[in-house]
Amino acid sequence: MKKFDCDLFVIGAGSGGVRAARMSANYGARVIISEKYRVGGTCVVRGCIPKKLLSYASKFSESYKISEDFGWTMNNRKFDWNKLISSKDKEINRLSSIYSNNLIKSGVKIIESEASILDHNKIKIHSTGEIISAKNILIATGSQPYIPDIEGSKYGITSNEVFDLKILPKSCVIVGGGYIAMEFASIFHGLGVDVNIVHRGSSVLKDFDYDIGDSLKEEFGKKSLKLFLNAGLDYIKKNKDGYGVGLDNGKTIQTDIVIFCTGRVPNTKSLTLDRLGVKCTSNGAVIVDSHMRTSIPNIFSIGDVTDIFQLTPVAIKEGAVLASNLFNKTNMKVDYSNIPTAVFSQPEIGSVGLTEKEALNIYKRIYVYKTKFKPMYYSLSSDGSKTMMKLIVDQDTDKILGCHIVGDDAAEIIQIMAIVLKKEVTKDEMDNTMALHPTMSEELVTMKDRIAVEL
Repeated sequence: MKKFDCDLFVIGAGSGGVRAARMSANYGARVIISEKYRVGGTCVVRGCIPKKLLSYASKFSESYKISEDFGWTMNNRKFDWNKLISSKDKEINRLSSIYSNNLIKSGVKIIESEASILDHNKIKIHSTGEIISAKNILIATGSQPYIPDIEGSKYGITSNEVFDLKILPKSCVIVGGGYIAMEFASIFHGLGVDVNIVHRGSSVLKDFDYDIGDSLKEEFGKKSLKLFLNAGLDYIKKNKDGYGVGLDNGKTIQTDIVIFCTGRVPNTKSLTLDRLGVKCTSNGAVIVDSHMRTSIPNIFSIGDVTDIFQLTPVAIKEGAVLASNLFNKTNMKVDYSNIPTAVFSQPEIGSVGLTEKEALNIYKRIYVYKTKFKPMYYSLSSDGSKTMMKLIVDQDTDKILGCHIVGDDAAEIIQIMAIVLKKEVTKDEMDNTMALHPTMSEELVTMKDRIAVEL
């Protein structure tokens, strides 16, 4: 008779939890996974995938405009928000079903309910009250949007609710200066919404290289997105025309909707982990070691809930490594170096490796290669959009330390550049690679002008 009902109980069926569950089952483990909302988690249901679909939709307005300079006549252009949301819902339902079916095919039992940990080996299913025993427990509950405590904050929405809006607003206030704020600002602007961005910082995307934030700010200015920097939100008041938004600099904005893009926090509040002795940070992130083990030996945690890197591919990799270590007798660790990141704003952003500031702090002597140019795609248009590319290189070894791009298809390019950094390619080796002409990415192997920077 088995001592436990399962070998692994996974709380949370997002990308990381699903990968850990499937691979563990494939290694022969008995696995149960619980999910209180929908299988697929933030990325599939109300994050990466629906966001990218809306981003695609928003780009057509600019494409239509540019097409006229290439000889096209575009008449009767109309946009139907409800049709877009309906199409998005259909795709999300399809993907969620695939996730569920793949779990079932692997032999994983799915429980559609919230669950909590009673002790080191017992989990309670909220919908039924059932108690399940598990040899190992995995916390993969992800993160949730953070809403600041201000007057009238209840009138604002977050990225969770954006994807289910019944009507497209004519105006919006987006609060925040991070990547989620920049993405939704671009989406709504592209769909014809009057966009106001309120951010208490002096620039945007502070976690990226400073040239990225400066370039995006410049491009947003060309597109008539209104940026209110060094300004915090004071209050939101409902009125007959929508909402009045007061800033701490005395300015007010009238808008149809307020969207909080003020970061995400680990989703651990309902788990009461402190009662179990699972150590967490002050913001609720689960503390883990290099093998994703918590302070309790048989309880593990992966993904956004650990707040190491809130990125889907990281959670998936962590889930795969954990499953292999637990049930395939390996001793692997996740390599967190040179993780590529993207911001699906307009223009798009791709970044991998060290920023200029980070590189200086570590290597002390670096070369900075940077170029800014108007891509051929816009050459026949009056559109003033420019692409920015930047390489950070170690002076002593010639090794490429970072690559940062603002421009069309930046994310696609940066995925390849991530391999370049992972293989520790030098600038000379890049220069010895034949350029592909005419392309935007050829600039990366033809950049000659450099600035020597020393700490």
